[in-house]
Amino acid sequence: MSSKDWLEKDFYAVLGVTKSATTDEVKKAYRKLARELHPDRNPNNAAAEERFKAVSEAYDVLSDPGRRKEYDEMRSLFGAGAFRRNARAGNHGPGGPGFDFSDLFANGAQGSGAGPGAGAGAGVGGDRRFGGAGFSDLFSSIFSGGGGPGAPGGTPGRRGRGRDVETEVVLNFADAVQGATLPITLRTPGTCETCHGNGAAPGSTPRTCPNCRGQGVVSSNQGSFSFTEPCRECQGVGTIVDEKCPECVGSGGVTKTRTINVRIPPGVAEGQRIRLSGRGEPGTRGGAAGDLFVLIRVRPDSVFGRTGDDLTLTVPVTFAEAALGADLRVPTLDAAVTLRVPPGTPSGRTLRVRGKGVARRDGKVGDLLVTIDVHVPADLSEAARQALSDYAAAAPPAPRERLDAIARERSSYER
Repeated sequence: MSSKDWLEKDFYAVLGVTKSATTDEVKKAYRKLARELHPDRNPNNAAAEERFKAVSEAYDVLSDPGRRKEYDEMRSLFGAGAFRRNARAGNHGPGGPGFDFSDLFANGAQGSGAGPGAGAGAGVGGDRRFGGAGFSDLFSSIFSGGGGPGAPGGTPGRRGRGRDVETEVVLNFADAVQGATLPITLRTPGTCETCHGNGAAPGSTPRTCPNCRGQGVVSSNQGSFSFTEPCRECQGVGTIVDEKCPECVGSGGVTKTRTINVRIPPGVAEGQRIRLSGRGEPGTRGGAAGDLFVLIRVRPDSVFGRTGDDLTLTVPVTFAEAALGADLRVPTLDAAVTLRVPPGTPSGRTLRVRGKGVARRDGKVGDLLVTIDVHVPADLSEAARQALSDYAAAAPPAPRERLDAIARERSSYER
């Protein structure tokens, strides 16, 4: 993406957020739009696909603090739309006379010490505020994507990294804890297999653009200034396709459905993102592919819960087991273990089974936390009721002397 693209595109409007939006707000807006516009949910919908690409492009810039700062500074300095093609010097569009960079910086050059008599020499010699680099170099860098016409990676027709892709998978609780390998189907732009990405029909090849001579950019001089912009003849590619590929209609890319196997590591949690390098959209003109980000969603389990790296489990016990103690067989995710309930265990107490939780990245494993729940039956047999009556007569009373005293005191107030 060139700097000129930044000037003409309002990424905040694309995501529907304000310029003061936080990183979390930007991420939330992107995820909402990505889910709504994803090609899987909108098959054969070209408009939704284009919006999905625009949303991804905006998020790529605004989610990166460094790129977002550069984007804000550039738009603040030059204004959105100030350098569109119709606003160039000498090209008077329907909105009025063209914009002349020499008018913008004439006073600035004089104020920097060049003086009224410096004339064109001030522009050639350079402005000290830019380390001796002239405004010609400054604007050449802007319009060539930050590197100038001769800088590596600066021309729009050169290799470009593919965009990142995000998808979402829903895992069972056990798969999230223990890990799994899952097939994921994606609908993303890919290289056309008919023309192998060059956009030409079989039996033909693209020819070098005569206007830019294969560079993808053209330069023009306006007095002391030099401007570089994408070539209009080849749209910045550097080549022209006379006979277009019937499959991709000359674009070199098509939307493909592909299935890849993704290894989900053990211990992933709800909301975690897994990055797969080089599995995103292919780059342009042979550039590196983007990355694939897999957003994890976890279905709740009917038996187990999770707190960090520990698994949680609630086990009902009888009053006799809690009072006298018992050895219980309790499940884990992969086997069963014996849990010793000490005599006199109260309801709500948590017992720890070490090493039966979630595996950590450093090789350590969390624990299984078992909460004791003393079960009180709603219905009793006659024998059980008699046994409890005998127990109540023999057992010491509950230690609530202090509460009884307070209750008697409050009762005296009411009288």
